[in-house]
Amino acid sequence: MNPSQIVRSMRNSKSLVTRLRAFSTVCELEVDRLKGEDEGIVVMGMYRPIGRNSLNKTMTYAMDCALDNLQGDKEAKVLVVRSLVPKVFCAGADLKERLKLSNEEVSRFVKKLRTMCSKFENLSIPVIGAIDGVALGGGLEIALACDIRTGATNSKVGLVETKLGIIPGAGGTQRLPRLVGTAFAKEMIFTAKIIDGEEAFARGIFNHLVEQNSTDDAAYQKALEIARAITANGPIAVELAKMAINRGSEVDVNSGLAIEGACYERVIPTKDRIEGLKAFNENRRPVYVGE
Repeated sequence: MNPSQIVRSMRNSKSLVTRLRAFSTVCELEVDRLKGEDEGIVVMGMYRPIGRNSLNKTMTYAMDCALDNLQGDKEAKVLVVRSLVPKVFCAGADLKERLKLSNEEVSRFVKKLRTMCSKFENLSIPVIGAIDGVALGGGLEIALACDIRTGATNSKVGLVETKLGIIPGAGGTQRLPRLVGTAFAKEMIFTAKIIDGEEAFARGIFNHLVEQNSTDDAAYQKALEIARAITANGPIAVELAKMAINRGSEVDVNSGLAIEGACYERVIPTKDRIEGLKAFNENRRPVYVGE
């Protein structure tokens, strides 16, 4: 199956479960919508064991298409990004493929990666990154573009591009300093420093640190726990809260308050707001419809 076929299959799919299985065991991405009590949770699983989930053209294309497919999808409430390969989240760019590309091809590919990471950040629903294992280079940049990150104790993270004679190109130079501060971000990037899960949590890269377990999915299980707490709340409210935070963080406080006010105004006429009030007065769980 080539990239164009993947896009067509996604667009033509009428099932509530959308699966992207790209390029057999060489490069594979699976996107599932969970069922039952986990309705509304979408899981994007990277599965490219030979390349340790390294980001080549086809993997990146598949992820980018999946994000386009989710934008504006009213049935999706939370996206969890994880690895289906034990002990690795994403090892970064596929360097074997990169060596074969021309300068122009490298420039286009890195721009695609940068745009894709921005799509994670700007997706209307919350995005949770579950880092069970190694997240280096572009792998960490994907994680940094998520709204929330859970990490396992065995994780190793770093932006190691300077070791290869390049710089982070998918948002790492911008997003990492916002989490760890400019000085430590410079140290990490200048020295190609790799830190463990404990330090990543202490520095604020991980929201939660969990002990790794025998099934290699400790961070994923924690991410699901957070996702379930999010799906219990009003989807419009969560979407607008994310919008207010993201846009407000880019401007001064007074401008941010104006953005918050505009977002609140959009919540007032919704059915969900009235449902929330009724449920509170009736001492029951609200049933939100996203309207």
